[in-house]
Amino acid sequence: MTESVLTQVQEVAKQARLASSRLARLTKENRTNALMAMADGLAKSKSTILEANKTDIANSEALVEKGEMPASYLKRLKLDAEKLQGVIDGIRQVAQIEDILGTSSLKRELDDGLKLYRVSCPIGVVLVIFESRPDALPQIMSLLVKSGNAGLIKGGREAENSNREIFRCLSEALKSAGYPQGAFFLLSGREEVADLLKLDREVDLVIPRGSNELVRHIQNNTDIPVLGHADGVCHLYVDEKADLQMAVRLAVDSKTQYPAACNAIETLLVNRKIAGAFLPEVIAALKRKSVEVRVEKTAIDTFNLENVGTANDTDWTTEYSDLTISIKVVDSLEEAIEHINTYGSGHTECIVTEDSETFERFFAEVNSAGVYQNASTRFADGFRYGFGAEVGISTGKLHPRGPVGVEGIITYKYKLVGNGQIVADYSGENPRRFTHKDMDE
Repeated sequence: MTESVLTQVQEVAKQARLASSRLARLTKENRTNALMAMADGLAKSKSTILEANKTDIANSEALVEKGEMPASYLKRLKLDAEKLQGVIDGIRQVAQIEDILGTSSLKRELDDGLKLYRVSCPIGVVLVIFESRPDALPQIMSLLVKSGNAGLIKGGREAENSNREIFRCLSEALKSAGYPQGAFFLLSGREEVADLLKLDREVDLVIPRGSNELVRHIQNNTDIPVLGHADGVCHLYVDEKADLQMAVRLAVDSKTQYPAACNAIETLLVNRKIAGAFLPEVIAALKRKSVEVRVEKTAIDTFNLENVGTANDTDWTTEYSDLTISIKVVDSLEEAIEHINTYGSGHTECIVTEDSETFERFFAEVNSAGVYQNASTRFADGFRYGFGAEVGISTGKLHPRGPVGVEGIITYKYKLVGNGQIVADYSGENPRRFTHKDMDE
């Protein structure tokens, strides 16, 4: 990269840093007005956004034919009127979520006239890098506005026209609402990202959304904290006390409702006690949805299964992101939990069972961000959780975890208000005593 381009990238990051200070002083009303303007702006520009998306689809189809892009990207790339309306509704939902910036989660009197507050505040400057999905751009920007953060945003080349049109629309809406300029930048080149990853003094957090190759590359090439997940290897376990008809419906939905999503299941685990009755039913249902089914060799032989592929150890760690599923028969709940914790990615798992004690053990021992009973893994989504949207999914154990909404990109400061107190008065002979009283106000 040339010196001039590197300087431009640094300048963009510095402008975002300066804007973040102004954003921290905005009122709740300012943020709400900005969000409503964004939703209205998208609603007025539906036709131009969808036309831009058609161009991206056509360009990407050519790349798929050349083998330069996975076919699964096309599913994520496509925008239609229904999906765009869902994005608009999501922004309005974000606007209605309780605004916690500036609120205190702790109010404590340390001594008479010495008061401590833990106050919610923005993180600062967030770099978000995502692939394929242009609907992610307005979701990301809406959550950054709600949380008072500035944003540097980089989408994939496959959605270049869609992203440019959406960003133009949202930027104009924010400007009309009096939002500070310089708070958001849309980046275009891969080299820009490489240099931004070095700017740990200007950028506070990186959120990657995309392939595991993208996420791992970012995790391995920056000193900036990274929030995200590299894989979405999700499981559905059918317990011996499962309602088998329910299990079939859940397996089909979790795999086929949107197979390219990171919360779609990749492996189906089946208790041996019900496998003979369940496997033919679920395999037939999956095949009716054009799913390629791979089953471990011993189960194929034991249950005389036909017209299925053979699963091997590689399948247990594979995120297909497509209409392919692997199936393994297990002898017990313990074996199912062990398999999930060994091969899973910590994203979302489901157990189908009518036994509440079995579920509670599954919930306690499975090491994933989402652990469900009798519900499709596809519910693991910020919009479905009532967050309005999400900036991404986190599979780490530190806060935040799972779908990351507004609270996940807000931090806090400690505010101490006194009237001249010094620590020397609280040490030595006859020291003053702290009161440590929690306050109502």
